[in-house]
Amino acid sequence: MSRDPAAARQMSIWEHLDELRARVIKALLAYIAGCALAWNYRELILAWLWKPFARSWSTQSISGDPALNFAGPSDAFKAYFKLSLTTGLLIAAPVIFLQLWGFIAPGLYKREKKFVIPFVVSSTFLFVGGALFGWQVAFPLTFEYFLGLAASSVTAGVTVRPVMMMGPYIDFASQMLLAFGIVFELPIVILFLSIAGVVNYVQLLRFGRWFILIAFAIGAVLTPPELTSQIAMSVPLCVLYFLSIGIAYLFGKRPPRPDAAQPAR
Repeated sequence: MSRDPAAARQMSIWEHLDELRARVIKALLAYIAGCALAWNYRELILAWLWKPFARSWSTQSISGDPALNFAGPSDAFKAYFKLSLTTGLLIAAPVIFLQLWGFIAPGLYKREKKFVIPFVVSSTFLFVGGALFGWQVAFPLTFEYFLGLAASSVTAGVTVRPVMMMGPYIDFASQMLLAFGIVFELPIVILFLSIAGVVNYVQLLRFGRWFILIAFAIGAVLTPPELTSQIAMSVPLCVLYFLSIGIAYLFGKRPPRPDAAQPAR
């Protein structure tokens, strides 16, 4: 199979750097635009991000109404700014993945370049979908556990009332959203490795038992020290891994035949 004639001439290192700079600038401009858009809707985004905590507060029957607080005069501005940075990345994800594909496309075969639309769509869907999964599943589990510590203390005659600060809450939520978005990109990573011939579906199957251990280790590192949220990340990661094996089987390079490794006699 021949490569695209337009990419037949090998680019120099300086041409690669110029191409990389142009792609990075375009991705950065898209990111800045996404941050600006997120800033304009920061109150609505924060209200959406706050819902799992408010629901968990009501579920645990904690007295009073849940509220976000800030101590210093500029703390609210800093918190909104961080929120805009995270949301801007989600908004700009399609453009960022498109620029990534545009940078690696010259080294691909002509048939492989036709995957540009599926790559951009699936990468964006997995990244944003992972963040939404974390918000919908992991957030309630985590908040209910930690707020449950305050609720259970009442039975012991101790009043422990949570006071949620705006900055730490947005930091926590942003880290969780990005963590889930990144780990959900696993099928795309495995797809590229299988197309490049680095791995094949047979190797992935054999590595499956070890990946389960790795997945739970990743969940323990990227989520709070609480079992349910760790499971909420580790189990989908395992599912995505075994789904990726099917993708590698369909689109990746085949493993070498056993007789091909034998020396000719």
